[in-house]
Amino acid sequence: MPGGMSGVVTVMLVGVGGQGTILASDVLAKVAAATGLDVKLAEVHGMSQRGGAVDTVVRFGDKVFSPVVDPGGADHLVAFELIEAARWLHFLKPDGRLVVNSRLIAPLPVLTGEYQTPTGIEAALAFEGAVFIDAEELACEASSPRSANVVLLGAMSVGLPFSETVWRDVLSRRVPAKTVEGNLAAFELGRQACAKGACEL
Repeated sequence: MPGGMSGVVTVMLVGVGGQGTILASDVLAKVAAATGLDVKLAEVHGMSQRGGAVDTVVRFGDKVFSPVVDPGGADHLVAFELIEAARWLHFLKPDGRLVVNSRLIAPLPVLTGEYQTPTGIEAALAFEGAVFIDAEELACEASSPRSANVVLLGAMSVGLPFSETVWRDVLSRRVPAKTVEGNLAAFELGRQACAKGACEL
């Protein structure tokens, strides 16, 4: 495998509808496939059009037999917001890599007043070794406010065994032509956020 890795690598991407988790997982799957690896992809959309939970699993390696991951089986967990990070944390391996967008999206029961906004989530995730990325801020810095998901792709890419060239090539083909420049800038800012090694295992 690229980068000297062996076996099957499992990446979970979790968020809510409208955050771009599906595009991010699709880009990752295409990057892995472009390097000649076997890839399996599973998506659970839930009520994605209403802001409901969305989770995807991308598994790649020399031979992958199933896209299913059990609790404690994910090598990487990339969370597009804080509550989903906490909700799916038990799927991460003890030595796994946790990248989290430092944004909290209140679920419907909180918005309706049925429950209070959860507290202490960020501190709990930090205790588990989370690396926090302010994806929205970096997307705006890239003049591409809707590309927070691509910022997280960039941050995630630092810890995965694929060249930056392959990432950029796949991303350029996957997003609309008029948004390529902004998305590539967002991707690079995500990578730079991890440039000092903070996002690597």
